[in-house]
Amino acid sequence: MESKREYDYILPGRAESYWLATVPEPSYPALKGDIRVDIAIIGGGIAGLTTAYLLKEAGFSSIAVIEAGRILRGVTGHTTAKVTSQHSLIYDRLLSKFGKRQAQQYAESNQAALEKIASIVASKKIDCDFVRKPSYVYAGSEDSTNKIQNEAQTARNLGLPASFEENLPLPFKTYGAVRFNNQAQFHPVKYLNALAEQIHEGGCHIFENTRALKIEGEEPVTITTDKGTIRAHKVVQAMHYPIHDRPGLFFQRLYQSRSYVLGVRIRDPFPDGMFINAEEPVRSLRSQSTDKGELILVSGEGHRTGEEEHEISRYQNLEKWVRSVYSVDSIDYRWSSQDAISIDHIPYIGRQTSGNDSIFLATGFKKWGMTMGTVAAMIIKDMIREKYNPWEEVYDPSRFKPVESAKTLLSQAVEATKGFVGDRILPTHKEASQIGPEEGAIVKIEGERVAAYRDRNGVLYTLNPSCRHLGCIVSWNDAEKTWDCPCHGSRYKATGEVIHSPAVYGLSEKKIRGQDKNNIHT
Repeated sequence: MESKREYDYILPGRAESYWLATVPEPSYPALKGDIRVDIAIIGGGIAGLTTAYLLKEAGFSSIAVIEAGRILRGVTGHTTAKVTSQHSLIYDRLLSKFGKRQAQQYAESNQAALEKIASIVASKKIDCDFVRKPSYVYAGSEDSTNKIQNEAQTARNLGLPASFEENLPLPFKTYGAVRFNNQAQFHPVKYLNALAEQIHEGGCHIFENTRALKIEGEEPVTITTDKGTIRAHKVVQAMHYPIHDRPGLFFQRLYQSRSYVLGVRIRDPFPDGMFINAEEPVRSLRSQSTDKGELILVSGEGHRTGEEEHEISRYQNLEKWVRSVYSVDSIDYRWSSQDAISIDHIPYIGRQTSGNDSIFLATGFKKWGMTMGTVAAMIIKDMIREKYNPWEEVYDPSRFKPVESAKTLLSQAVEATKGFVGDRILPTHKEASQIGPEEGAIVKIEGERVAAYRDRNGVLYTLNPSCRHLGCIVSWNDAEKTWDCPCHGSRYKATGEVIHSPAVYGLSEKKIRGQDKNNIHT
């Protein structure tokens, strides 16, 4: 008998983030017409909402936050929500690449962000499951032991609460770990909904379902949206990937990566702590208390957006692994996320370009958005207030070290061009007639490439497969039922509507002649 193909694997669990599934969804109005404000913030995730909250606390009373969809339903709502200054193995590399001063800035800023979140939770009495936990990076092989030991020593020398642990209470073999004491985890949507309630009053606004299309000018800056125009003295791009990029530097210096999460119920006791390995593929673990008992979040399997033919296999790999190490009762949730990563693995936070005091940027958090989004808010708040911030240097978006970054920049350019060239010469996957319900593929119809998707009712949607950002050919994501761009990570719904920037417009329809109009959407 023919073995079951991995892409026929039946996905487990409910296809929704636990954070979004367990909190009532708030509702904020869309923008209607044109407005003027002092500060406009694009992006309703942790960076955007925390920036607005801190600015309002500092006395600014004319702020608008705009979100293309619903707040917190993007990257922030799909995190694993570790609140920690431990970002895998980073400090020893920072020390060797950038020196002690900038490594110190990175360490101090993320530890301060952890404490800022803790302070807000305590002062505002926010019920968001905030709890202190140790955080570990463990060696899954002997080859990683020296790296772990070096990381522990470097982090401790930078003033972080780090130590080396030889043994971990995990049900598989490890070879030592870096432990950071007194870190934390929380329910990010509960926390940020509380901040949003305090932002949206007294002359400050949150506008949902309002997509920024274009940013122009200086003092005031004009933001053109699909619902009206916003003029502001200061603009903060707090989305995961900027839509305003002049002179085009960030499209070369950022890439987007997808990763996957399973929410698992196990019979075994789970140890106190948050865990991640030092190797590839990533295996990250943390627990979450729920009304039904403890839920274990198992995450990893990262890859560049748009470059995986069968993303379903990523969930399959996670399930196989967790079942190999734990007695699993059920898999209740599954979700994926997308993160922007800079070529030197340090976020871009601050003035978007030197000499321009009007537009600020916060991106490239490399899957550590809970503290990094808070760091961004703290830095940008100070910069808008024209107050010195001691952490500005390490995150400066204008930084570029030619010798250290040239190899990585070239590699990024090569990867980004694959979507222009490689996908266009690859054979199509199947005929349109072979596409089953809720399947998609790049096919040839009337001699032209078409992004074709058939919904559960049998209606075929035919789209131009060129990404609306820079024209790369999109690929089908079979796990999430989306079209993903391999160049810069734009994502679209199966029927073409844009999900993730840098694209701001959906895939255009491709009208096909000579087809039965009852079976094709044009």
